Amino acid sequence: MHADDAGLDLALNDAAAAEAWRECHRGFLAHSAAAGPALARALEAAPGFALGHAAQGFFLLLLGRAALLPAVDAALGKAKAAQADGGGDARSAQLIAALADYRAGRMRRSAARLEAALRARPDDSLFFKLSHALRFLLGDAAGMRAGAELALGQAAPDHAHRGYLLGCASFAAEETGDYARAERLGRKGVEIAPDDAWGLHAVAHCMDMTGRAEDGVRWLARRARNWSHCNNFGYHVWWHLALFHLDRGAWRPALELYDRRVRPERTDDWRDIANAASLLLRLEMEGVPVGARWEELADLSAGHVSDGLVIFADLHYLAALGAAGRDEAARALTDRIASDAGLLEHDQHEACALAGLPAAEGLCAFRDGAFDRAHAQLSQALPQLWRVGGSHAQRDVFERLAIEAALRAGRLREALSALDARAARRGARDGYDARRRAAIAARRAGRFDDEALRPEAAAPGGAAGGAAGGATGGARGGARAARGVLAVH
Repeated sequence: MHADDAGLDLALNDAAAAEAWRECHRGFLAHSAAAGPALARALEAAPGFALGHAAQGFFLLLLGRAALLPAVDAALGKAKAAQADGGGDARSAQLIAALADYRAGRMRRSAARLEAALRARPDDSLFFKLSHALRFLLGDAAGMRAGAELALGQAAPDHAHRGYLLGCASFAAEETGDYARAERLGRKGVEIAPDDAWGLHAVAHCMDMTGRAEDGVRWLARRARNWSHCNNFGYHVWWHLALFHLDRGAWRPALELYDRRVRPERTDDWRDIANAASLLLRLEMEGVPVGARWEELADLSAGHVSDGLVIFADLHYLAALGAAGRDEAARALTDRIASDAGLLEHDQHEACALAGLPAAEGLCAFRDGAFDRAHAQLSQALPQLWRVGGSHAQRDVFERLAIEAALRAGRLREALSALDARAARRGARDGYDARRRAAIAARRAGRFDDEALRPEAAAPGGAAGGAAGGATGGARGGARAARGVLAVH
């Protein structure tokens, strides 16, 4: 009988299958593109490997695509059959039960089941990472941190996956506002496991939340090889680098990164579409023309109107549809979100009711130019927006939209109040905050000059440096142009 890297039994007698599984396990922790092929080899060598089939079901379901549900069901069925035929143990039975909960839309129950098993074996890095992923989708930062602190506190100092555990603990600490501890844990994790893209990106989150764009550029630009092994999570790390450039007012490097690194392929993964839509929204809010980039996102998003698996994904599909003028599809998606909000049959329906629907209505109103209504709807969503999942950095685009709606509706006092609240939650003011405060001051002083606020005015500063570097000049050029957010487009 073989074991995984942490010494947990695998209910596998085939050495090749066990080695392939260990590679898959490590790859999953590292967000490696090698994880999927390794799992395929493990299941080919050991078709009766119950734990492997259950893990495959989880990996597929985490992709959040309705088209993959038949494959999820097939993996769950194979896992159950293998378990019944003696290809599993108590651990695989727990994973199968957790997958069944997740497939039924009960992410909280699934995470709780995994965490119950972790209380007996807190060194089970597979169960921990799956629970961490579910809590992330639920926006449950406190739950992520509780699980991470338990795993980190109980795992041996020489645990084979300690670096990855530190990376998860770093991210959880960042999402709960403990930025100093988060950065310390993340840096240590990357020292131990240089391929821990999650921990690397957790440190970037700390820099984002504390308004340290220059540090963020240096941290990521010098470590691109640390995430070169990644699956599409690598696009998300590049997205963070683009955000740092955007915060500096360097529009051109941000747009270059969009084309070369964030959206180099027209992938139909909700996380990739969310990265792209979120970055385009931010660029447009700064007055930067994005050309026809919305079109391919809208083409893909139109195919997910009826999915209803991840409300965070739905909101980004809706942003793409609205931006590309796909009014019929946008309305159909908004109507479906409203219908889900009335069902309350599973966790995502609750998120739709409390935050997803008002956020969706706010997005639609913003695109329609109804800024008073957009501000009201988005402001209603914000206190509960954590329920849609994702990180503070990802959800910040909706907070920015609420502020933009207030500015464009002439609600300068409300905009300032929202900026103050945002800075308090984040722990620092950033470039976006500074530009908006400068714009409000200019408006109040009567110094609003449309001709000087065109995006081209930012080009000399915004183009400073390359896409992965250049830390000077961008904020100066960008500050002038960004005052244009007070104009109604």
